[in-house]
Order: sequence, then C-alpha cells, then structure tokens
Amino acid sequence: MSTIVSLPDQATATLPKRNYLNNEHGLLSWLLTGDHKRIAMLYLISITFFFFLGGFFAGMIRLELLTPAGDLMAADTYNKMFTMHGVVMIFLFLVPSVPATLGNFLIPIMIGAKDLAFPKINLLSWYLYMAGGTFVLASLVLGGVDTGWTFTTPLSTHYLNTHVITTATAIFIAGFSSIFTGLNFIVTIHRMRAPGMTWFRLPLFVWSNYAASIMMVLGTPVLAIAITLVALERTIGIGVFDPAKGGDPLLFQHLFWFYSHPAVYIMILPGFGVISEVISTFSRKRVFGYTAVAFSSVAIALFGFFVWAHHMFIMGVSNYSVLVFSLLTMLVAVPSAIKIFNWTFTLQKGSVTFETPMLYAFGFIGLFTIGGLTGVFLGSLGMDIHLTETYFIVAHFHFVMVGGMLMAFLSGIHFWWPKMVGRMYPESVSKLAAITTFIGFILTFFPQFVVGYLGMPRRYHAYPAEFQVLNVLSTAGATVLGVGYVLPLLYLGWSLKYGAIAGNNPWQATGLEWQIQSPPLTENFIETPIVEQEAYDYEWLAHKTEREATHV
Repeated sequence: MSTIVSLPDQATATLPKRNYLNNEHGLLSWLLTGDHKRIAMLYLISITFFFFLGGFFAGMIRLELLTPAGDLMAADTYNKMFTMHGVVMIFLFLVPSVPATLGNFLIPIMIGAKDLAFPKINLLSWYLYMAGGTFVLASLVLGGVDTGWTFTTPLSTHYLNTHVITTATAIFIAGFSSIFTGLNFIVTIHRMRAPGMTWFRLPLFVWSNYAASIMMVLGTPVLAIAITLVALERTIGIGVFDPAKGGDPLLFQHLFWFYSHPAVYIMILPGFGVISEVISTFSRKRVFGYTAVAFSSVAIALFGFFVWAHHMFIMGVSNYSVLVFSLLTMLVAVPSAIKIFNWTFTLQKGSVTFETPMLYAFGFIGLFTIGGLTGVFLGSLGMDIHLTETYFIVAHFHFVMVGGMLMAFLSGIHFWWPKMVGRMYPESVSKLAAITTFIGFILTFFPQFVVGYLGMPRRYHAYPAEFQVLNVLSTAGATVLGVGYVLPLLYLGWSLKYGAIAGNNPWQATGLEWQIQSPPLTENFIETPIVEQEAYDYEWLAHKTEREATHV
C-alpha cells in the first residue's frame, strides 16, 4: 500500500511497548476480545488447523490413487474422503483464508481506523466459523458424508447412508460468518477511513476485499437457501427438487452454482490484493494502472454473478443458454487479465528483489495464469463436453484456487508476518519452502490435465492401468507439496521466539501499516493519521529516508 501519514511520524516516534499480543489477562481475554488483530490471529490458528485436516484427506486420496485397483479403502470410504476434503478446504479454508486473517488484521490499519465498525460482530463471526467447523468434525465422527462437496441432488436428498444434514448445518452456520465479515468490511471501508484517505488512495488490498465482501453479502444467502431446501426435502419430502413430486432437479444446480462460482472470486479476489501489495513493494514502484486494477476487482464481482451456468453445459440447459454463458465466461476473464498484465508492467524497469513474499507472488502469477487459461477451455461447449467430470476439472480448479489462492495467502503471511508478530523468519528456509511448494504443485496437478484429457473420470477410486504412471507422478508431487506446506508452519512457529526483531518497516514499504510499531498497539494509532500521498508513492518514501539520513 502506500498511503502516508503526516501526523505523527509513528515509525520513528517513541512508542509504548504494549501491543495487542500482551496477554496480562490470559486466554479469556483472547476469547472475549473485540480487537480485530487478535480475532485475526484466532482465525489464523483455526484456519491452519482445518487446512491441515483437509490436507490429510487429500493425502489419503492420493495414496488410494497410487494403484489402479482401489485397494486402500472401499469406494464408499473414498467418496467420504473427497467429500470431506472439498467441504473443509472450500468452506473452512479457502473462503475465509485471506479476508478473515489478513483482511481482519490489516484493513482497519490500512485505512487509518482503530478497529472494524462492529467489533462484537467480528468476534461473533469467529465463533460462528468455529461452530461450523465443529459440525463438520461431528459429521466426520458420525461417519462422514459422501455426496461430493457440491451436494448434488438426488444424492443429497434421497440417499440415506450419509450425514448431509449435519454437514449442511455446518455450511449454513459458516455462511453467516462470511456474511458478517463482509458486512463489517463494507461499513468500515465506507465510514471509517482516515482524513485524506479517498477512494483512490486506498490500497488495492482494500479494494479487493471490498469487492469480495459485496459478493459474500449478496451470494452467500443463496447457498443458505439451497442447502435449507435440501435439508427440508431430505427430512419432510417437500419435493422442490424431486421430479416425482413436481420438483426440478436442475433448480438445485442453478441455486448452488449461482453462489459457488462467485465463491471462486470471493476466494481469489483478496489474493489479488495481496499480490498487488507485494509486487509494488518489491518492485519499488506504484502499481501500473492503479485505477484499472481497482475497478477490475469491482468488475469481477459484477461479472461473477452471471457465469454460473457454465457448470451446467452437459446437464440439459438450452443451446441459447450455452451460447450466452459461454460468452460471459470469456468476458469474466478480461478483468483478471488486466491484473496480470498490469502486474507485469509494474515489474518492468522496477528495482525488483526476490524476497520470500515475492517468490510466492511469482508462483501465484504462473499457476493462476495456467488455471485461468484452462478455464477458457471449459467455457467452450465442445471442449467442455469432453472434459467435464474428468481430472482436467480437478487440475483446473486446483491451479486457480490452490495454486492461486494458497500461494497468495502464503505470500501475504510472509509479507505481513513481521508486522503481525514483530519478528522475522529465516529467509533461506522460507525461500526453499516457496520453491518446494511451486515444484510440488506442478508435479501434483499438471499430470492431472493430461490424464483428464485422456479420459480418466474424477471421483473414481479405481481406474484403468494405463493411467497409473501419471497418477504415481501426481502422488509423488503431493508428497513434495506437503513438505512445502509444513515448512512454513515450522519456521514461522520458530520465529515467534527466536526470530530477529523485525522493526517497524523491514521491507521499506509505504502504507499506514508500515508507519506504526510492530506488533501494533491495541488501538493501532496514537493519533488519527492524516493521509496526504497517493498509494504506493515510493518516490516520497525515498525522499523521506534521505531526509532522515541527513537529519541523523
């Protein structure tokens, strides 16, 4: 970011040593806190737990697919594994990852506020998230759910040997957590910006979370309606989706994907904001085409609600619908491409350095671009008929969401970790982790493009022997990828006690969050800052550093 404070210069002022991490009143003070930074850390701990739980399910899937015979687990158990993997990773990790952690921590600081607009609702959001996670764990203990994370009817409405109601309750509750978080962000950004913080001085991270918040508030209730109707049909047989009772089985698909395709952008838009901040900082340049990048986030939020039916090309929708939604799918790629091209131009002639956050950002650009381009294949009817329900879909989705969102999340965690905890992590090991993650990801998911194009269907625990070599390669890659994910957990945990003191601005970045102490005070600012500079003004920062050196 790069808005600048004029009153006072809090990077150099003598500040109290107290900060939001001081824990004089024990665990209870954290569990009852209204401090957005503490709530962000509670989310970070919770989300990390669910990420590794979902990763365990993924590991079991890859072990099963190591051999073609389906000899590790029964088909029903395998169905539960990939369903629980999808539910945990999407609803308990990918959707809340950046907004609930980095967004919660940074948005008030970035706009010069002392907290979010509704601190108690913010804490309630975390408790709702934990309640949703508890219901997911309960469904797992009770025997799991095996309909797939999309809860497709009639599997979710008529098949009895599965705990759909418990899992649907989890998603319903976690959905309210997303709605409250989005509402909190929208009100905070509209009403609590510091003097001088105009809309076009906002960091792009704030713009991205603002656009994602609009989608959370508008889209999540549709998912809540869909799963409520599934629960009602399953329990009392109201017949909304059952054609034998006058229902429409395609109605569930429309309702589910009307939320779930925008949910892709709910997940990825905050990641876009992270990449804008990181690339600007380590290129020492203002983001090229700042206004275009900002408005592209809003455009993605708008277009995202008009492309849901491209998931339904083989489900009996009309040819006219196919034509319209295919065109809209191509158009939604345009604002995403604007971001990629503008980041590339930001790098051009910049003073580019390759710290760990930048390595993750480069990984994001490469993997997300591959994921986006393969999405164009699926927006074309001829290719979609061949590729739908194959491992091509699995690879495409993971390149966008795991290769994209998770790389952005790790980039942001490494970028703002010194600000969050006041300590640095070992740079050499963190760079190794970034490179390992990228290589492991390519080895895991690129073979799935090939095996999917050759015709291997997804969600099968047994497959023809000619696909084994590619599946072995994918499983080996998943092992490398797992190492890449475990390493940050180890060295970031180590840094909490043994890491070097970070200082207030270790990256020499612009922005309000870098003008205050690390870790921040409970109230963020001693005095309300006054913003006088444009975002990402590195010329101002260079002159400021030169003045300070001359003064010394």
